Amino acid sequence: MKLPFLDREAEFARIEGALSSADGALVCLFGRRRLGKSRLVRRLLKQRQAVYYVGDERDASLQRASLAREIGRLLPGFDNVTYPDWEPLLERWWTEVPRGTVLALDEFPSLVASSPELPSLLQKRIDQPRHGRHLLLTGSSQRMMQGLLLDASAPLYGRAQELIRLDPLPIRWIKPALRLRRDSDAVEQWAVWGGVPRYWELAADCPDLWSAIATHLLDPMGVLHAEPTRILMDDLTKTARASSILALVGQGSHRISEIGGRLGVPGTSLSRPIRRLMDLGLLTRQLPYGSPQRSARKTLYQISEPLLRFWYRFVDPNRSRLAAGQLDAVVSDLRHAWPQYLGQVWEELARTSVAGMIADGRRWLPASRWWGAGTDRRPLELDIVADCADDPHTTLVGEVKLHCTPAEAGEYLLGLGRKARRCPALRDKEIVPALWVLKLDGRTSRPLVFRSRDVIQSASA
Repeated sequence: MKLPFLDREAEFARIEGALSSADGALVCLFGRRRLGKSRLVRRLLKQRQAVYYVGDERDASLQRASLAREIGRLLPGFDNVTYPDWEPLLERWWTEVPRGTVLALDEFPSLVASSPELPSLLQKRIDQPRHGRHLLLTGSSQRMMQGLLLDASAPLYGRAQELIRLDPLPIRWIKPALRLRRDSDAVEQWAVWGGVPRYWELAADCPDLWSAIATHLLDPMGVLHAEPTRILMDDLTKTARASSILALVGQGSHRISEIGGRLGVPGTSLSRPIRRLMDLGLLTRQLPYGSPQRSARKTLYQISEPLLRFWYRFVDPNRSRLAAGQLDAVVSDLRHAWPQYLGQVWEELARTSVAGMIADGRRWLPASRWWGAGTDRRPLELDIVADCADDPHTTLVGEVKLHCTPAEAGEYLLGLGRKARRCPALRDKEIVPALWVLKLDGRTSRPLVFRSRDVIQSASA
């Protein structure tokens, strides 16, 4: 099902503003696949005089001929000439098109792969004063786009009027996109598809979440069955180590020492590939509340992209069974493990929501977890810990549950206050206990009990 165009108002406005400049502009848009970059670009170009071309892996001569044909739709006869290299093609474009025309090169890194000289040739034209032509470059390879534009030695460095990284859509859009009735259903869908519009389109073609999982992810012929490989190959020349790290994190090894031990390598040798995965937005680093940022010993790693987390948790360890046709058995195991997995995703959504909501009449800083030994030396975990934005001596402490009754909610809040007083990092703090419940079995007037609706609404804040 083709979804309507969702969100992206901020990105649209910034690019539109740059393309309205009379002097001409270089605009760059990058982000991982399936986020809607191409659709955003085509929407931007609808009312403009423009040429849109998608780069690919072919030889440079074939790409020049294809681009010339696209330009020929705007400038008749442009493709009647064979261009031996990029210089005469770009020179003719820059000379003959009217001011204000846009040349949009989608998947620009693919063009550069076969024509490394292209950025330098474009720089020469961009540097012409008040040239009046616009250049819009996009790419799914974040590594290459950043190298082409953010490396101080790159020809296009510092020349972009707008350099925009397109991120996944926030959770508030998944409910209308999939026409879901309940906010809790939106959280369940998010736990698999995250904020990627193309995944939503695929899910919308299936009658329910479980059939979508089976059809697109578990079935070896499913369109998303090998999705992690494609994502990694866009940005990494060698994917084995990155995929191994993600697989181990997905299966519960969250410390660098655990990952190194499972791989048989020193943990220190993993710093670089882990940093790369973090830069790509695929891995995130967690520290207990109050811990210094350089505290490597306490660091835990988590897969941040929902579909990859789901895939490495449920698909990767079952690939042999799925290839042997045991899909129904895998689905049965998945359903059994689903509450625990959903609880982890719901906890992270609840924690992320804190900075966007008002609780106890106050704003709060971004939340963390806390884990370690309590003041009584017994193990202690707190799901949500966040300082008040206006008073560092006041701290919000939260517990996250999949479901409970209103009566149980009251008991949890009382118990949470006692737990928080056992936390050494919260000594001398004023504690504000709060509860996040995905499915509350009844109504409650308690002001510090938050549900899925509250979490989704906070994404609009």
